[in-house]
Amino acid sequence: MAQIIEITNDTFDSEVLQAQGTVLVDFWAGWCGPCRMLAPVIQQIADEEHPGLKVCKINVDDQPALAQQFEIMTIPTLKVFKEGAVVEESVGVIPKPAILKLVGLS
Repeated sequence: MAQIIEITNDTFDSEVLQAQGTVLVDFWAGWCGPCRMLAPVIQQIADEEHPGLKVCKINVDDQPALAQQFEIMTIPTLKVFKEGAVVEESVGVIPKPAILKLVGLS
């Protein structure tokens, strides 16, 4: 089982902004039903270990500054980063093929 990296304020720059390749970031919370529905799909994508793709999660309750910085109003929100910039995003539960397309794998 591939590890999904849990991002904090302290690790955001090094794990996301300075990362090589594509970074998929899932903004979520434990109490969020749709987030729990999306979690297994995100785990499947991480388990497949796509070269050049890093999968991360940010708990908006634990990291409110990051949620505010990226204007997260609804969760789950997926943001795709390349070279430190958001290049794609999606709000709500979407199917695996749509997530793979979002990160450029389909």
